[in-house]
Amino acid sequence: MSDLKGRRIAFLLTNGYEPSELYSPWDAVIEQGAEAVLVSPESEEVSGGDHSQKVDLNVAEAKADDFDALVLPGGTKNADQLRMNQDAVNFTRAFFDSNKTVASICHAAWILTEADVVKDRNMTSYPSLQTDLRNAGANWSDEELVVDGNLITSRSPKDLPAFNEAIINKLSEEN
Repeated sequence: MSDLKGRRIAFLLTNGYEPSELYSPWDAVIEQGAEAVLVSPESEEVSGGDHSQKVDLNVAEAKADDFDALVLPGGTKNADQLRMNQDAVNFTRAFFDSNKTVASICHAAWILTEADVVKDRNMTSYPSLQTDLRNAGANWSDEELVVDGNLITSRSPKDLPAFNEAIINKLSEEN
């Protein structure tokens, strides 16, 4: 078991998120003692299917320096809206600029193309994003998990066990 006490993890999402891709890694980092913070362009709460979650911090006010890592849950609608929000794109890019851990699953990789941080990176995503990621310069592969330095990527909810384990391991290495 890892000890992530004192670590703050930002979860960036908006309406239309995939619930399992939020709650599974959220619970995994909390169980290890980290603080999970929901960051969003929305002010009150966000919904994904039949689930909703209170927003802790508006992305316009969020600073990557206040966090140890960023988790990007998927969901097609969520991912498409976030990549169109300049505050969300800037917040995401700031984690790369600071060489902090970023974990992206499923459609969430769309924001990484907008942030212009995938060139020459090895990664995976939901298969329908492979052309977008390759066109942005990424080396895309169809694997459950790809870890490239500070970037952790997975394809879909079925990959959550490996995704969660990689997040915990990466943050434990940094302690």
